[in-house]
Amino acid sequence: MQRRSFLKHAGFGAVATGAAVSAPAFAQDMPSLSWRLASAFPSTLDLRIGAGEHFCKFVSEATGGKFNIRHFPEGEIAAAADLLEAVSTNKVECGHGSSRLFFAKNPAFCFDAVVPFGLNARQMNAWMSEGDGLRLTRELFKPEKIINFPLGNTGAQMGGWYAKEIKRLGDLKDLKMRVDGLPAEVLARMGVSPQPADPAKPLSEAFEKDGLQAVAGAGAYDDEKRGLNKVAKYYYAPGWWAAGEQLSLYINDEAWNKLPKHYQAVVQAASLAAHVSLTARYDARNPAALAQLTASGAQIRTFPRAIMDVAFETTQQVYKDLAAKDPKFKAIHDSCMGFRDSEMPWFRLTESAYGQYLGVALSGR
Repeated sequence: MQRRSFLKHAGFGAVATGAAVSAPAFAQDMPSLSWRLASAFPSTLDLRIGAGEHFCKFVSEATGGKFNIRHFPEGEIAAAADLLEAVSTNKVECGHGSSRLFFAKNPAFCFDAVVPFGLNARQMNAWMSEGDGLRLTRELFKPEKIINFPLGNTGAQMGGWYAKEIKRLGDLKDLKMRVDGLPAEVLARMGVSPQPADPAKPLSEAFEKDGLQAVAGAGAYDDEKRGLNKVAKYYYAPGWWAAGEQLSLYINDEAWNKLPKHYQAVVQAASLAAHVSLTARYDARNPAALAQLTASGAQIRTFPRAIMDVAFETTQQVYKDLAAKDPKFKAIHDSCMGFRDSEMPWFRLTESAYGQYLGVALSGR
C-alpha cells in the first residue's frame, strides 16, 4: 500500500519537476534539436507568456539539454494575428496562444479556447481529455498542418471595465467597447458598438479622445498589469464570455512527425505541466490583484439578471446562425455544450452550493 502510494506521488513529481530523473537514461542517444516558439503574448502578460517559458524549460531539462526550444514574445517573429500562418507554413516549429484569436478565419477555432456561456477550466479539461474536445479540435487544425495541445487556462475572467454603470439593457445601446471575436458578435446584437483594437494608440487616449466607453479586459491580475482600472472604474462580473480561457500549443505537423517518440512524450508531459501550473498561478494571484484594484478605487459590480438572460438568449441565436453556415461548427458546438449540460447537475449540487454557502457564512463573520 505504501509502495503504491510512493510510486504514485513519485510519478506526479517527475512530471511537475521536469522529469529530470529520466533524462540521463536516453539523452545520450537522442539527437540535438533546436526549435523556436512564437508567442501570441507580450512580456507584460507575464503569467501567459510564462506558461510558454515553463514549457520550453521543461523540455530542455527533461532531455538533458538535447532538445531546446527558444521562446519569442509576441511580435518578435510573428504578430499574434499571424501566429497560425507562421506555424502552418513552418516559419516556426511551434507557437503558443489563444485560439479565439483565429475567430475571423473560422469561428469554430474558439472552442479550442473559450466561448460565451461555455465550459469553466475544469470542465474544459474534462471535455478535452475525456470527451471529444481534443479529437474535434485537432480535426479542425489538421487542414492548417497543425497539431494542438492545451497549454494553460486562465480560469474564470471578469466581464470588463465600463466608464458608466450598466443597470439595464438600454445602457448597452451604442456603447463603444473594445471587444473582439465571438463575444463581439453577441454584444453587437445586444446594442453594443464593438471597437477594434489600435496598437498604435494608447487605451487612455481612446477613452479620452475617441469616445471609447468600455474594454473587455480579462481577469484581475492581467487587468491590473495592463492598468485598465486607470481608464474606467466600474468592473463587472461575471465574465459570461470567458468562464475559463484555454491557451494552446500549436506544433507544425511535419516538425512533430519528425520528432523521436521520446521527445514527443516529453512535449506532451511538458505541455500538461505548464497547463496545470498556469491555472494555479492565476487562482493564487487574482484575489490579491482584485483587492488591490478595489483599494485603488475600482467599483465592483455584477451584471443584472435581466442583462445576463438577454446575453444568454442572444448567444444561443448566434450559435444557431453559425451552426447553420458550418457543419463543423455545429458538430463541435453540440459536443461542447452537450458536455457542459451533462456536467452542470454535478457542479450545481456540489461546488456551486458549497461556494454559495461559504460565501454567505464568511460574510457574516
